[in-house]
Amino acid sequence: MFIDEAVIHVSGGDGGNGAVAFRREKYVPYGGPAGGDGGRGGNIYLVIDKNLNTLFMFKYKSYFKAQRGLPGGGNRKTGKSGEDLIVKVPPGTVIKDFDTGHILYDLTDPYQRLLVARGGRGGRGNARFPTSTHQSPRRAEKGESGEERSFKLELKLLADVGIIGYPNVGKSTFISRISAAKPKIADYPFTTLIPNLGVVTLTDSRTAVFADIPGLIEGSHKGVGLGYQFLRHIERTKILLHMISLSDIDATSPLANYDTINKELNLYNPGLSELPQIVVGNKIDLPEGKEIKDRVAEDCRNSGVPFYPISAVTGEGLTSLLNAVKEFIQKYDYVSEEDGPGDLQTILLPRKTIKNLHIEKIDNRYIVKGDIIEKKVLMTYLDNEECLNHLQRYLYRYGIIETLEKEGIQDGDIVAIADFEFSYFKDRIQDGEIRGSNKWI
Repeated sequence: MFIDEAVIHVSGGDGGNGAVAFRREKYVPYGGPAGGDGGRGGNIYLVIDKNLNTLFMFKYKSYFKAQRGLPGGGNRKTGKSGEDLIVKVPPGTVIKDFDTGHILYDLTDPYQRLLVARGGRGGRGNARFPTSTHQSPRRAEKGESGEERSFKLELKLLADVGIIGYPNVGKSTFISRISAAKPKIADYPFTTLIPNLGVVTLTDSRTAVFADIPGLIEGSHKGVGLGYQFLRHIERTKILLHMISLSDIDATSPLANYDTINKELNLYNPGLSELPQIVVGNKIDLPEGKEIKDRVAEDCRNSGVPFYPISAVTGEGLTSLLNAVKEFIQKYDYVSEEDGPGDLQTILLPRKTIKNLHIEKIDNRYIVKGDIIEKKVLMTYLDNEECLNHLQRYLYRYGIIETLEKEGIQDGDIVAIADFEFSYFKDRIQDGEIRGSNKWI
């Protein structure tokens, strides 16, 4: 099944929790804190698989979660990092932001991998926190949550040659004749409902990918017929084979269908109508085709467009057409696949915009939002007195309490940050006490 659009949700692995431990060995009276850091969570990468040509695999699996890091241990042992997760996509996959629709990256190079979700860092163990005045800390951190993102994927096939034309002009028969592709062939319009790809050997060292695009008609750019859903697949082609049927065209205006489709291409994307084209006159094996081919050739010559008459059924004229395609591709083939860098290059997507501090008041409840403060709370062991005291100092140091007071918070009001709530009492806060959602600290 051919699917060229999909939505995926990715989540990097969570970091492992830091450990609280002390070194206690015989003859080592001052072992001190020895809790190790948690391991880093795994990243998620998108990587090209040249054997894929559809996004069908995401129809049944659209959520991907990388492995989390393991917790730290005693004796300063760092937890094992989570394994990275590789998600394979076909060449020509465009990655868009799910919320805004903005294009984030166009993945076409098989030597690149795209980092789409970062794993969370591991929490620090208590071995990280001793100071000259506090040499036995019992404070550690939870692992950071992995980055969560949603993307819309769009596939634009990577083909050297695009075959376009009205329905039933013989495009599918043509691609089945020159390649091993086996498209559905019938004598009614819109037989081809999905693009078909065929690989054609041009030289001993060069093959070309031909894409048979489902039939275009007038109004395609507005959704008429099969609409514009497949027009994106010819945006990357080097050359277009514009096929017309010589057996059923108007002798008074042989290139009418050719002009109509070029108009549709220009309305959809002006760049498409500027792609080099070869007019392919099919069905010269029929009497009507033989009679009119010279007239079409003259009109094409006057328009400055190359014209090649063929019969996709008998194979007549195919060698001359493929030689013309080969000459064109070789002329513009600057870099071959073998010239690639060889080593996998990692491309980093920009992080999601960090939310600034925002306080929302609902009745006597103050909801504090902001990526930095929320991450700090989520990485805090809320059942650890020393960790809570550190969190309180953090709230003061970075002006959270001051901002709440400017917003008019009163004694007894509730403050909610991520999954943590406490009651605000100015005197007790200043005395170093935070009242959690379940108990006094």
